[in-house]
Formats: sequence, C-alpha cells, structure tokens
Amino acid sequence: MESKFTTRKTPGNTEWFVADRFGMFIHWGLYAMAARHEWVKFNEKISEKKYQKYFHYFDPDLYNPQEWAQMAKNAGMKYVVITTKHHEGFCLWDSQYTDYKAANTPAGRDLIHPFVEAFRAEGLKIGFYYSLIDWHHPEFPVDILHPRNMDQEYIESNKTRDVKKYAEFMRNQVRELLTNYGKIDILWFDFSYSSEMAKQMMAQYFQAKVNLSLNGKGKDDWESEELIRMVRELQPEIIIDNRADIEQDLWTPEQFQPREWVRHEETGELVVWETCQTFSGSWGYYRDELTWKSPEMLVRMLINTVSCGGNLLLNVGPTSRGVFDYRAEAALSAIGEWMKKNSRSIYDCTASKYLPPADCRYTQNGNHLYLHIFAWPYKQIYLQDLAGKIDYAQFLHDGSEVLFNDVKPSESNFLIAEGKENEVVLDLPVIKPNVLVPVIELFLRSI
Repeated sequence: MESKFTTRKTPGNTEWFVADRFGMFIHWGLYAMAARHEWVKFNEKISEKKYQKYFHYFDPDLYNPQEWAQMAKNAGMKYVVITTKHHEGFCLWDSQYTDYKAANTPAGRDLIHPFVEAFRAEGLKIGFYYSLIDWHHPEFPVDILHPRNMDQEYIESNKTRDVKKYAEFMRNQVRELLTNYGKIDILWFDFSYSSEMAKQMMAQYFQAKVNLSLNGKGKDDWESEELIRMVRELQPEIIIDNRADIEQDLWTPEQFQPREWVRHEETGELVVWETCQTFSGSWGYYRDELTWKSPEMLVRMLINTVSCGGNLLLNVGPTSRGVFDYRAEAALSAIGEWMKKNSRSIYDCTASKYLPPADCRYTQNGNHLYLHIFAWPYKQIYLQDLAGKIDYAQFLHDGSEVLFNDVKPSESNFLIAEGKENEVVLDLPVIKPNVLVPVIELFLRSI
C-alpha cells in the first residue's frame, strides 16, 4: 500500500494489518447464557456460587466454527480476534492451569482448536483476546472492578490475595495460547485502569461505605514487561495492543468513531490504530438489547475508519448454543454485499490529503482516490483542489463512467467564487444507485 503518511514505529510488523483494514471480534463465554451483557456478573453483583449454574449448563451444541468463518469471509473480513478468556475468567481452551474451562462443562472439549482451524482454512489471520482481569481466580485482588466490591465481608476474607501469583498464572496461560495453536497474528490484552479511574468509579459507591483499595491495576501488577517479552519470544511476528499498560503496536479506541487519524498522546505522531465496535450496545450476546445499528451505518463506520487511517474490528456475540444472532447474520450479509463490489476502496487504502465534500469521505490507494457519498446530492457534486488531476471517474459498484469537468470561468459562469477555479464537478444521476453507500473511483493523473 502506497501511503504518504508515516506512523510511529512499533515493535511488530503491522504492514499486513493496515492493508487488511477489516476484522471480526468475537465475545463468547458463560455470559452468553445469561444473555444480559458480558459484564452481567459485575453489573448484577452475582456470586461465584450463583454464576456457577452457567458453567454447569454450558453446552454449545450448535457450535460450527466453519459457519462462523464463512460468514466472516463473506462479509469481507480479513482477520479475527476471539475472547479466549474474558473478565469472568472462563477459558474456551483446555488450559492445564485452571478447571474453569470449556472442557469441564457439558461442552466437554477445547473450543479454540476447531475455531483456529476453521478461520485459518478460510484465509483469515488469527487473533486471541486475553483478559487481564479475572473475577474467578482466587489470587486476583478484589478491587473497584470486581463483582463483589460491595461485600465488605467478602473483601475482608480475601485480603491476602497475591497479584504476583496471578501474574504468573497469566503468563502460563498466554504461553499455552501462543504455543499450542500455531502462528498467532494478534494478541489483544484487556485492560489496565488507573488509580484515578478507580477513585472516580468509587464515587458512585460512597453510600456503601466499603473499605476497598482505590489503587488501579497496570503494568506492575500484570508484570507486563515480562509478559510481553515472553510473547515476542514465542511469536516474534505478532501484533500486540497497548492495553497491558505498555506501548506496543496498536492503539484501540473503543465504541466511538475518531474524526481524524489517531495521534500519540505525547509526541503527536500518527499511530497504527483500530477501533472496536459492536453491532448493538453489548459485546456479549444480549437477547433483549435493541440498539442495533443498520447495515448502512456499519458500512459508514468502516469507511469513516479507513478514511482516518484506521482499522475496524466489528464484534459478534454468539449465543450460548454457538450460533450468531439473526440480526448479526443479516448485518454481515449486507456488509458482504457492499464489500463484494466496493472493497477496493477499503483494502490497501488509507487517508487522503484531499478534503472531501460535505457528507462524503475519501480513501486512497496510490493514484486511486475513492469518494464515498453518505448523503446523495442533486445531480452534481464539487471536489476541491482536483482540477486537472483526474484522468477518469467511474462508479465502483458497476464500473459505469461518471462524467466530470473542471470548473472554469465563462460567460455563463462569470461569478465564480475565489478559489473555486481548482474544483471539479461530477455529473451524477438524479436517483441514488441501489448501493448502501455509493463509491466513485477517481483515477488520478501522475503529476
């Protein structure tokens, strides 16, 4: 991918990542049985004993990772990241370091191994999400983000927990993940939180009057330097996010759309970034959650992300029986239809130096400039600073020509505004093409 933009140097090689641009996130665990958000244990202050019923009955009998992989591929996704362990502590693989795993439920098996095989067979790169937080492990200190943070008796009885023992447990598990499943392309840690964040969160619990530490958790607790050093020894080509509280390869803004290329908070340099987003308001399966985004909105999010030099990681929360929600399947199918004809404006593309018209976005790959039209105008659209630079224009979805002219002063246009002489006007059909977001491919002249 040719780009005039230079990003901050990172330990891993992100060249493939910034070319692929579009990935699938999968949040799957015991919380799919509750179907009330992946933080249900925290939100509802559920005890271990009560939460155990989900472990006792977890049986994804319809789980078919080949179907998942096919849907991801058909949607135009190039890589996948799955939650091998989320904050609840439940492991989808057959870890030798815990009994709290899928192999000990009615599922009775390692669920990650067939997943990796299926997605790799479809040509998708493999990413593992691993939660730094663990509400089940006996050595994870009870803090502001623990489900039992309101129970003073529980807090007092667990004061001797040792985070160093927990950090060793994490290294052992991550070593398994990076040893037993072949080449892993992405490791997605989640997440660290500052003491200031802990204090802010504690404010909402002031009436409880619990004696709870207000310290956050970060790189010293996770022993991140040792953890990351081990990761890079095991998988030298892997890409790692920044959520272990040590800067690595990926900046990961969550659940919002950046308006411009993400920059390093201290140096101002452009960075490699990926926004993670959901189809609805939850990451895990949430049966009654209704704020599902339309396919058009999802396509716009993908376009907007690439136009700002980033990647989109779009999340699916499978049901406890192992299938995708019907709304997710419908959205993936619609995105796939758009990508089938318009993916050239996404893969290998990045931000453009040109300023797009209102309600439009540009992506660019070399001399191919792509105009994505969010709001359909009447008959014409004006492009700044492109006079004399366009050799040919066409709709991307069907390859049909789009006529254009440079704006020039003339007897019929003698009131041309200052600076408008560098504009190009595109002649458009009155009716918007039957495409979620129409794209016009502009072939630029080599100047």
